Amino acid sequence: MNVRLLTEVQIRGLVDIGETITAVEKSLADFSSGKIIQPDVVNFDLPQHRGEVHIKSAHIRGEEFYVIKVVSGFYGNPARGLPAGNGLMLVFEAETGRPLALLFDNGYITEMRTAAAGAVAARHLARQSVSIVGLVGAGNQARFQLRALAEVRTPREVRVWSRDPARAAAFIEDMKPLLAVEFRAVSSPAEAAGGADLIITATPSRVPLLKSAWLNPGVHITAVGSDGPEKTELDPEILSRADLVYCDSIAQCSRLGEVRHALEKKAIRPDKIAGELGEIVLGLKPGRFHEGQITVADLTGLGAEDAAAAAVVYRKALSSGLGTFVEV
Repeated sequence: MNVRLLTEVQIRGLVDIGETITAVEKSLADFSSGKIIQPDVVNFDLPQHRGEVHIKSAHIRGEEFYVIKVVSGFYGNPARGLPAGNGLMLVFEAETGRPLALLFDNGYITEMRTAAAGAVAARHLARQSVSIVGLVGAGNQARFQLRALAEVRTPREVRVWSRDPARAAAFIEDMKPLLAVEFRAVSSPAEAAGGADLIITATPSRVPLLKSAWLNPGVHITAVGSDGPEKTELDPEILSRADLVYCDSIAQCSRLGEVRHALEKKAIRPDKIAGELGEIVLGLKPGRFHEGQITVADLTGLGAEDAAAAAVVYRKALSSGLGTFVEV
């Protein structure tokens, strides 16, 4: 039995953000329509090493594959000259359980599918006209989020905040050649949020960074950092004030996301949650229905998204003949 091995460099050449958005949007719809077999996320921290580990998996009913992913974040790594994020995905044949591929993506597929989910949220919940974007965070995921957003909206100005001003400056230098927008580094999350039509929070924060008082009517917020029970980027009052709160998975966000913290602090009741993004994609829920609404997408990341994105990579590897093989 041969197992196909693909490296990050090979994977980067196989998939683009547009087709990832399409695959992730369908996976969200499949999840909300009950077509996904997906166990709970396994999370654990290694605090002595400033590390966190996440294991996600899923099978899309009718699909030929199922996928198991291990991804990590070790936030002291950059000081050692190592990337903060890492990981791999395993692709198995659904009919027999035999391993088909090992995707050594170093977290690249996760970055892509997370950004794709952000683009789906913006497509359905942000106003059609998005002039100013506030970015809270200036790491790799912020870069991916902005690239994906450009597929569905055309902002004029992007305001970037990071705890480390040097990271914000580096972010702007990296992104300037890629997007025809005006970039501005700002000194606080309040400055990033003030006047913004759309705000993206993409940090590993464990304390709220964004406050309700800073938000303008009509703003949309995509929160992607809270993928573990201790993480949070939004003051719970934001969810209380919002007109619409949508989740990638209501059950998962109630355990891991911004919704968890808002429920725990009794800032909202369960019936405050409007639904899941997949329900909007399916046409079962309306999403934004007037310009003045404040909308929030709580994205904790689904194994279904990993399975869909990995399937795109694997199929393209098959058609191109890319990869090396190990006999097991």
